[in-house]
Amino acid sequence: MSTKRGHCLCGAVSYEYDGPENWRGHCHCESCRRSTASPFTTFFGVDRTACRFTGAEPAVYRSSPGVRRLFCPTCGTPIAYESERWPEETHFYAATLEDPRDFAPEFHVFWSERLPWVHLQDDLPKNEGSGS
Repeated sequence: MSTKRGHCLCGAVSYEYDGPENWRGHCHCESCRRSTASPFTTFFGVDRTACRFTGAEPAVYRSSPGVRRLFCPTCGTPIAYESERWPEETHFYAATLEDPRDFAPEFHVFWSERLPWVHLQDDLPKNEGSGS
């Protein structure tokens, strides 16, 4: 079993997880865009039992009922997303991986909320909602 690691910009908040990701995808929803100040973000989901924080504990912002957005309290980097909708998973931001070069998303979610000035040419499935 391989262990993968990630961290924030300043390195204070770090995490690791064992085994493969459950899924990998781009999210275009408004709340993810605002949370990351980007036109879309890319997540992957792992079982909560397979991941752990190895540095400082992340701060938590409850962006909506049942949703926790975890971030570094020092540099502000978004680290993870947790929701009552997926109680067994933690969704990490792919760009926080130590080496995200080999990461390959599998689909888009909330495609209907994408910004009109973002033109993506991939052949990934484009789900109008959450895809679940």
